[in-house]
Amino acid sequence: MGELPPANTKRWVVRRKAAVVAAVQGGKITLEEACRRYQLTEEEFRAWQRAYDTHGLPGLRATRLQQYRDPPSSRPRRPRR
Repeated sequence: MGELPPANTKRWVVRRKAAVVAAVQGGKITLEEACRRYQLTEEEFRAWQRAYDTHGLPGLRATRLQQYRDPPSSRPRRPRR
């Protein structure tokens, strides 16, 4: 997936999240190191990992996470124009 993002990363775009997930899965960095370096909780990292494993890069988009997490019946419907 490429280079790891800088330790002071505050804005988590899709590719940065994917790089961290790939680095942990590939053994380049441990989960503990990733959480410490990026000030993530294990739960937050695991959510990224599940989203990536299930939906690929699109699953890591912040705007898509809610759609992937909630079943369709629980999401509010947008009015048609």
